Amino acid sequence: MMHSKPKTLPLIPLEKNALLLPGASLRIPFALRPDIAAIFSHFSSRAGAAQHETVFGCLPLKPPGGASDTTSQRAGDAFNVRERIEIDPARADREDLFEYGTLAKVSGFSGPGTGIIVEGIARFRVDRITKDRPFFEANVTYLNEKAIPITPTARKLFAHLKQVSLELLSLLRLSPALPTASVPSMTPLFLRRLEIYVTKRDINDAGVLADLMCNFAEGPPEAKIQVLASWDINTRVQKTIELLEGQANIIKGNVQIAPIAEAPTFSDLMQIIKKHRESLSRRGLSIQGIGSFPPGLSLPPGFSGAGDGGNDEGDEIEDLKKKLDEANLTPEAQLVAQKELKRLKKMNPIQAEYQVCRNYLENIAEIPWGNTSEDLLGPDTLARARNQLDDDHYGLDKIKKRLLEYLAVLRLKQSINADLDVRIAKIRELASAAATANKENSENPPNDAIQLLQEKKLIDKSPILLLVGPPGTGKTSLARSVATALGRKFHRMSLGGVRDESEIRGHRRTYVGAMPGIIVSGLKKAGVTNPVFLLDEIDKVGTANFKGDPSAAMLEVLDPEQNHSFRDHYIGIPIDLSKVLFIATANSLETIPPALLDRMETIALSGYTTLEKRHIASRHLIPKQILTNGLGKRQVRFPLDVIDKIITSYTREAGVRNLEREIGSVCRSKAVKYAEAKDSSSPESYSPEVSLADLESILGIERFEDELAEKSSRPGVVTGLVAYSVGGNGSILFIEISEFPGSGAVQLTGKLGDVLKESVEVALTWVKAHAYELGLTDDPTVDLMKSRSIHVHCPAGAVPKDGPSAGLAHTIALISLFAGKAVPPHVAMTGEISLRGRVLPVGGINEKLIGALRAGVKTVLLPLRNQKDVIDLPDEVKDGLEIVHVRHIWEAMRYVWPEAHWPGEAHLTEVESRL
Repeated sequence: MMHSKPKTLPLIPLEKNALLLPGASLRIPFALRPDIAAIFSHFSSRAGAAQHETVFGCLPLKPPGGASDTTSQRAGDAFNVRERIEIDPARADREDLFEYGTLAKVSGFSGPGTGIIVEGIARFRVDRITKDRPFFEANVTYLNEKAIPITPTARKLFAHLKQVSLELLSLLRLSPALPTASVPSMTPLFLRRLEIYVTKRDINDAGVLADLMCNFAEGPPEAKIQVLASWDINTRVQKTIELLEGQANIIKGNVQIAPIAEAPTFSDLMQIIKKHRESLSRRGLSIQGIGSFPPGLSLPPGFSGAGDGGNDEGDEIEDLKKKLDEANLTPEAQLVAQKELKRLKKMNPIQAEYQVCRNYLENIAEIPWGNTSEDLLGPDTLARARNQLDDDHYGLDKIKKRLLEYLAVLRLKQSINADLDVRIAKIRELASAAATANKENSENPPNDAIQLLQEKKLIDKSPILLLVGPPGTGKTSLARSVATALGRKFHRMSLGGVRDESEIRGHRRTYVGAMPGIIVSGLKKAGVTNPVFLLDEIDKVGTANFKGDPSAAMLEVLDPEQNHSFRDHYIGIPIDLSKVLFIATANSLETIPPALLDRMETIALSGYTTLEKRHIASRHLIPKQILTNGLGKRQVRFPLDVIDKIITSYTREAGVRNLEREIGSVCRSKAVKYAEAKDSSSPESYSPEVSLADLESILGIERFEDELAEKSSRPGVVTGLVAYSVGGNGSILFIEISEFPGSGAVQLTGKLGDVLKESVEVALTWVKAHAYELGLTDDPTVDLMKSRSIHVHCPAGAVPKDGPSAGLAHTIALISLFAGKAVPPHVAMTGEISLRGRVLPVGGINEKLIGALRAGVKTVLLPLRNQKDVIDLPDEVKDGLEIVHVRHIWEAMRYVWPEAHWPGEAHLTEVESRL
């Protein structure tokens, strides 16, 4: 902004030895300065005064004594003044004011009500003072600073100015700790940038550069006032050169003495800064801390980079010592901290090692060495934790059971330790009473008893749990619920993609930018020694590479016998992790090294069944999405058949993430309809209930289609059961076999896997071996497949299918085809078979039976050894299905065709020995 230059200016007398040059800034305290208050009151009372018109003049006081060699006779007359005592600028008269000054504006305030910071704009000369009170006012003439005439003399002077300026800046930058008050406290980085600025100036900037360097230089006030009074640029440059050379000579003299002097200590540096602060205060400036620069200084365009101010280093070290004292350090940590603190006090703050040492001590102080959160363990602990887990999660009974076991053990241990503390307190009370009665030998027996009781105290070693399951099954939220139930701090660490061992154990302090590992950082963030740590995606930790083995680094962390003295590379002090409750999560066990897996207690989360998803959607997901999308509870209703349709036809996953997204889509669609009805003033036209017909228009066509049981059947078709590898869903699977004339070939279609193909071969071999007993041939020596071929197909050919659980269904389908007997359509079966005809157990019983019930099946044949899996089935599944357990194919045939008779049935149904 361009500032106008009024001919009449209000004047502010400056303090003794204070001087303001164009382009520089100065702090002026206005305590006991009624003239400054009057000037600002005058500005505020002027109606219509523009912001750019609020400028004033800053005049220095005449220096004591005389001076010579001024630029003009008027300037020379100004220096011929009498010796005077120190003058109060608020009470100065006309004779006390110097004839030359600087036009200034307010650029800021220094502290609440302590002073103003003004910035110099241009030189002026006082022609006549027109008013003395309540403030000075004068007619002035401004210096019209034109470009310097480029003469050989001007070139020589400007080159000399740049040379002396760079020499002085180099001395200041290379000798920042010299024991002399003549060295300003400026950071090396700031001085280096100032060198670059000086180097880039040309002869047209001679006057600006002279003012800038004069402002930096130390020198007598009389010499600096001569620079202010020098209107001729060449004279001004010459005066500035004399100032800079004088200061450079002083520094050079100190440099020669410095090598034989003792290196300055931290206390010496504090004294240097104190002296320099006093020197700057006398000049009206201030210093904010080590390496800082006077905050009011305004730098010319094109230059930046003064060091940031900070607190006094002495105060910072005291604060750091106080933090270490309050950190409840272990004895070993206390020894290390005291040693490092002594080193820090002896260091020069400008050394690189100073900040490294200080960061190390701050990290030690932030670790919670003895700060422990109290567990919420009381008579209602188990009931409260059970309710907390049930409210947050549906199902997952195994993990809930294990967590309640841990809480119960923790509660019992705490109760035992509390009883021991009561007994110890009673023994001490009796010992104190005995000592009061002056009984002899009353000390040793109590001490021995107390020591014995102390050894009986139970130490809590938190378990290390590993939750394994597909994405979206609630592993992370389970860990958070555990922390809530215990009343502990919770911290999550994502281990996915960690490839560097140093990320776990920290970097050694010898490296640049070293820092603690994620374990110590997690403790610092939690602030206690017994948080709940979630090690998320531990199966995705990198293996051995040129940066180390992160999974091997986790061995010490997750070993209950070792983690009481975990040693981070950066901290280098044993840290107790035995009180931390580690809960790790993984999607698969295949990528976890065996040694690491052995240190964790594995709990599998297989995924939610369809019925569990229905409950989760009703209790958690739907209320959450209704609230998220700005609706009320009564503004959206999801019938159970709609929820089931979304689960079975629009999602197929182990968790509930996609289910929540689909429910959110339905809620957003309803939100649009409700908003439109509300905006059209016809809310009665809005229907809150979601119907099956609405789903296709909202979510699109069905992505997945479930099989339904047939109403009629034909030979060669059997209903099997399948549990999908993803989604936690089960369903029925039709197995179709057709025969045609041929030479015994077997054709398999339906994208069958190798295990499923082998299952067909086993079934066909058993049927061919027992064809005579089954009444399929008249002669035991006749090959059943001699003049025929068969084709085995499983519908939904685009879906991969594999596993041995269809062996029983294949065998029954082959017998049905060759015997011409249809299998009832309401009967489904699953189980692996052997060549002896035994029905072997399979997995996924929960999902398969839930899918069978949903598909309309009435009777299910299961292997006898799967009886244990039926116990955990939901009651509605047990009530809706007739579950038959079979041990052999002949038993299965009796249930499928109860009225049929087979020629070889009589002597082939004996119970086989289990030996």
